[in-house]
Amino acid sequence: MGLFEGVFGKKSESGKVENKIPWISLVTMEQLDEIKEKSKSRSQLIFKHSTTCGISRMVLNMFTGSYNLGEENDIYFLDLHAHRDVSNAVASKFKVLHQSPQLLIIKNGEVSFHTSHGAIADIDLTEYV
Repeated sequence: MGLFEGVFGKKSESGKVENKIPWISLVTMEQLDEIKEKSKSRSQLIFKHSTTCGISRMVLNMFTGSYNLGEENDIYFLDLHAHRDVSNAVASKFKVLHQSPQLLIIKNGEVSFHTSHGAIADIDLTEYV
C-alpha cells in the first residue's frame, strides 16, 4: 500500500494503531466550491503533499503522528502531482502562494491560516480551527 498505508494510518511494530486522519481526497476543482461553502459552518483543512519530495513525506508523517482534531472539521488531502490543476486552482481561489507541503485552514470562505514545510508539524491546530 505504500503511500496510503502511511497516510491513512497503520499499526506500529508495537501493535498500537497510530493516528488515523479522516482524509477526504481532493481531486476536482468543483470540490473547491464545496470547501468554500462548507467552511461557512465548519472549518475545512487542505493538506497539499508532493509524493516526490522527501521533506513533504517527513512533514506528512509528523503531521499524521501529531494530529489531534476530532471529526468536527473536514480535512482534504491533495496529491499535487496527480492533481496539478486542482493545486493551481487552490492557489488562485484562496489567494495563497503555492508551496509544498502546505496546510490551509479555510473559514467563512477564506483562508484564515496557512503554513508550509516543517512549520506544519509545529502548530497547534486547535488554535486555528
